[in-house]
Amino acid sequence: MFSKILIANRGEIACRVIKTAQRMGIKTVAVYSDADRDALHVEMADEAVHIGAAPAAESYLVIDKIIAACKQTGAEAVHPGYGFLSEREAFAKALKDNGIVFIGPNPGAIAAMGDKIESKKAAAAANVSTVPGYLGVIEDPAHAVTIADEIGYPVMIKASAGGGGKGMRIAHSSAEVAEGFARAKSEAASSFGDDRVFVEKFIVDPRHIEIQVLGDKHGNVIYLGERECSIQRRNQKVLEEAPSPLLDEATRRKMGEQAVALAKAVNYDSAGTVEFVAGQDKSFYFLEMNTRLQVEHPVTEMITGIDLVEQMIRVAYGEKLALSQNDVKLNGWAVESRVYAEDPTRNFLPSTGRLVTYRPPSEGPDGDATVRNDTGVFEGGEISIYYDPMIAKLVTHAPTREAAIKAQARALDAFAIDGIRHNIPFVAAVMQHPRWISGNLSTGFIAEEFPEGFSLPQPEGEIALRMAAIAISCDHRLNARKRNVSAQMEGWRKVEFERTRIVSLGGERFEGDVTEQGGAVTIAFADRTLTVASDWRPGEPVWRGTLDGVAIAAQVRPILNGVVLGHAGAYANAHVYTPREAELAALMPEKIAADTGKFLLCPMPGLVKALLVTVGQEVKAGEALAMVEAMKMENVLRAEKDVTVAKILAKEGDSLAVDAVIMEFG
Repeated sequence: MFSKILIANRGEIACRVIKTAQRMGIKTVAVYSDADRDALHVEMADEAVHIGAAPAAESYLVIDKIIAACKQTGAEAVHPGYGFLSEREAFAKALKDNGIVFIGPNPGAIAAMGDKIESKKAAAAANVSTVPGYLGVIEDPAHAVTIADEIGYPVMIKASAGGGGKGMRIAHSSAEVAEGFARAKSEAASSFGDDRVFVEKFIVDPRHIEIQVLGDKHGNVIYLGERECSIQRRNQKVLEEAPSPLLDEATRRKMGEQAVALAKAVNYDSAGTVEFVAGQDKSFYFLEMNTRLQVEHPVTEMITGIDLVEQMIRVAYGEKLALSQNDVKLNGWAVESRVYAEDPTRNFLPSTGRLVTYRPPSEGPDGDATVRNDTGVFEGGEISIYYDPMIAKLVTHAPTREAAIKAQARALDAFAIDGIRHNIPFVAAVMQHPRWISGNLSTGFIAEEFPEGFSLPQPEGEIALRMAAIAISCDHRLNARKRNVSAQMEGWRKVEFERTRIVSLGGERFEGDVTEQGGAVTIAFADRTLTVASDWRPGEPVWRGTLDGVAIAAQVRPILNGVVLGHAGAYANAHVYTPREAELAALMPEKIAADTGKFLLCPMPGLVKALLVTVGQEVKAGEALAMVEAMKMENVLRAEKDVTVAKILAKEGDSLAVDAVIMEFG
């Protein structure tokens, strides 16, 4: 076996590969840019080599620097992770030319399948059903419009070397094709160093289902079941699960055998994924093949018990697969949430900054479920503007889909992050969504269920009652601490607190009488009595305990006269009062937020790529005002109503903080 490997990547996937290598007794080498000098993967590896400036094009994408790091450290092989150089034929060839093993497929397979255009041609030649589209290279917007008109709308414009939603646009008209073509080419060039794009028919109400394949250098290929990745935003996956609630065993076998046939046709010899777009009637079409490890591979690992990184390393070393197709058994259900540094209440725009709090839920058993958290960050670390905004991948595995979803919901409630905006409130809300729970999915789920964007749900019904009980429990614990403050004056009786508590929670009012016995607190509401037990202490960001014996968790942040609570996807300020305090609080005036309607504010930290209007220009609602780039995505900012531009306060090339004023309207 290899004695030392280099991981040509960063973040959570670099940490993930290092863990398996360490378990196998293989020494690891990390590479890092200026921005990642203090990153977790650098600390975890046995050695680390600096390879350049923060932009990926000057560090993680430079083949010569990766090869030099291998020679400097004596690394015999390179695992590329996903993204960056993972699907570059030139990288695999360069490593081979320098006597270094690529832990991935051979260059020929990458050429045939890694390129989205070539992969469709290969699939068509192998009689695999493919989506209607134009597989040639498109030179200009007019050519793209002509092709789209012939195929029929809507169409998908995709980067040939793309992945992760970068360089991808859906267009419903010729005007959208022209704009989407320019944006897709620009993003493709900056993300992959390859600006080629192609156009294909966009299947309405589709599901995204992919088959994990695994091959060796001796002609053996097997499939490890499927993953459903239909919950997507801007064509980027947000939630994944394995298996799919759509498929039956016959369809699974048909898709798996087709994926294996395609892999064998190109002599595929590593872990890879064959992606399909599936109809609600279980029809399916080949979409593309990713010649690398997928972001969502943990859900497959959890239901099969197979470490895909270990298999990749063993296959790259030349070992035969130790498994046959009959050895592959699917056990239970796994659900994965991608935790991103983005603000779901601002159209999911990226958020950067320091992780003041980063405390994921405990990994390991959780009742009949198992919790796994793949991450590349730590408390006190920084989320950079230069790379993908992923913070972690939270995975739960349980005997059934229902149990896995409930375990995921509990784990999200226990995941504390402060200092940046993040999407945990959104994925926690999805876990409670009836359509998600029923498995009635499509790639349009987010657009259809959140057409006006996402706002923090207010608690209702049982969830509101639970949150009221938690708020009273927190208040009771604070009062107990006050009773026991040391050095109180002798001769004075300790302060006694009233039993009755009134909670103002998201517009609702709850009144409960509190009694404590044997460490448990009983709260008697008007029509329900709850027994609450918790070892929560003031200052902790997560409340863990039981309500009537049922284990739950909630986010807790202090505010004046109460706490901000987050639980089961709902968030609210919970003010806790005595009856007299509640009377007085009702008389207090509310502070009205300032009107920012006369300004265009930068919705996320980013770089001003273009200002698209001038002072004095009259702009109609929906027209583009400026373009801001953050985390490899170009975001066009548009007018919300008809306005006249009075002042422009930023210039192209400026790096702006969130809510910085870009322009003022008259």
